[in-house]
Order: sequence, then structure tokens, then C-alpha cells
Amino acid sequence: MPRKPATEDAPATSPVSDFEQSLDALEQLVDKMEHGEMSLEDSLAAYERGVGLYRRCQSALEEAELRVRLLSDPQNPAAGEPFHAPPQNGSSQSPTDV
Repeated sequence: MPRKPATEDAPATSPVSDFEQSLDALEQLVDKMEHGEMSLEDSLAAYERGVGLYRRCQSALEEAELRVRLLSDPQNPAAGEPFHAPPQNGSSQSPTDV
């Protein structure tokens, strides 16, 4: 039986799948950090990992929105632009606030 091309295995690495995995990992990391039993070094490493996971989630959401825009207006795909959230007024949101 011939092997399937790698593109058919895409659900494991699709943006939606990546988002779900990254969000789950981020939630677990936040839970672990909230218990307060980590050393400073471990907390910093966990925060760093959390920032990376947060950025992956943001990228996946932006890609999903672009795909929806392209599907919504197939006659004008050039109108589809990545979503850029407006800056929040005076507040910054850390990955642990998500």
C-alpha cells in the first residue's frame, strides 16, 4: 500500500491543531506557575516558554482569520489581510492573563 504524502498528515500540524496544543500547554504552564512552588530560575524559564506559546497562539489565530477572509471573499483575496489587534489603552496583557 503506498504511503500517503506528508500533506495528508497535515491535521497534526495545522494552525488550528497547533493553536489547540499551544493553548493547552499554556494553560498547564499557568496552572503550574500559579501554585508558586517553582524556583526563580524555573519561573523565568516557564515565563519564557509561556511567551513563546502565547505568540504561537496569536499567529495561529491570525492565520485562521486570514483564511476566513479569503473564503468569505474569493473574488478579492488580496483584500484579506492579517488581523492586528489595536493596542490596549494603558494595560499590557501577559501570557498569564490569557
